[in-house]
Amino acid sequence: MAAGRCGPLLTALLAAWVVAAASEAGPEQAALPEERSRVRPMTAANWTLVMEGEWMLKFYAPWCPSCQQTDSEWEMFAKNGEILQISVGKVDVIQEPGLSGRFFVTTLPAFFHAKDGIFRRYRGPGIYEDLQNYILEKKWQSVEPLTGWKSPASLTMSGMAGLFSISGKIWHLHNYFTVTLGIPAWCSYVFFVIATLIFGLFMGLVLVVISECFYVPLPRHLSEHSKQNRESEEAHRAEQLQDAEEEKEDSNEEENKDSLVDDEEEKEDLGDEDEAEEEEEEDNLTAGVDEERNDAQDQGPLREAQEDVEADATEDDVPQQRSSADTEVAEDTLRQRKSQHADKGP
Repeated sequence: MAAGRCGPLLTALLAAWVVAAASEAGPEQAALPEERSRVRPMTAANWTLVMEGEWMLKFYAPWCPSCQQTDSEWEMFAKNGEILQISVGKVDVIQEPGLSGRFFVTTLPAFFHAKDGIFRRYRGPGIYEDLQNYILEKKWQSVEPLTGWKSPASLTMSGMAGLFSISGKIWHLHNYFTVTLGIPAWCSYVFFVIATLIFGLFMGLVLVVISECFYVPLPRHLSEHSKQNRESEEAHRAEQLQDAEEEKEDSNEEENKDSLVDDEEEKEDLGDEDEAEEEEEEDNLTAGVDEERNDAQDQGPLREAQEDVEADATEDDVPQQRSSADTEVAEDTLRQRKSQHADKGP
């Protein structure tokens, strides 16, 4: 009887406890579940999906304020992705440094458009209307694609992705040392310097071992024979060089001799020309002297006749001058006598 009475009591207590627990958890259960995001996270494992179809990618960082401002616009753009027939993804550069290196992301947020493996950089604002018009009006066709070594699928960018991923791992390890373990930053730097040196020495050792494995040394007699061949080749080359130098010297001497002969011939030609000119000048001078002598002989009788005429003229002029002088003296004397008689008359 007691057991039968305790059973309903226990069930009532359990029911009351369940009701109380449900009343406490009621507001949380009443809240609607969050809507699933249409933005697909991209990683190094699944990034090759963007090589097919049409995609829009956003590179962001959780600490970036500009990235946070465009989150709602990006979500709205992803909701209409089915209407626009485009897939929308996002890449966290903190978690995926290799992808940021593959796309060579230097600023945040960064947007990329992909169409059948051809990538283009979208440099407009991350607003829903601009993104929608970029797809509907196909503005991406006027943007220069990333081709050649700039393409994220190229071998160069694959190497860049590896470098960025290694740097990201080193950064995470540095944060683990300094934040989690509380090691000073300079100790972390010293650790990385020592690790770099050790890694370099190890890689050098590996290269030496690989070269020793692939390099097969020649037998001793073959090596001696090869040395003799090398020495003979070197001697032959030295002889060829000497012969070439001697030929050059001989050619230079011949050229010098030819030039000297040419100079002498030119000098002789010039001397002959000078002698011819001097002979012509002498002939001209002698011809001029002969002409002057002939002129003087021809003009001799004429000059004597002219001199005789001039002498007669001078002799005629002298009596005339004398007679005129006598007449003047007689007139003067007459004038003096008249003046004397005039004085005596009174």
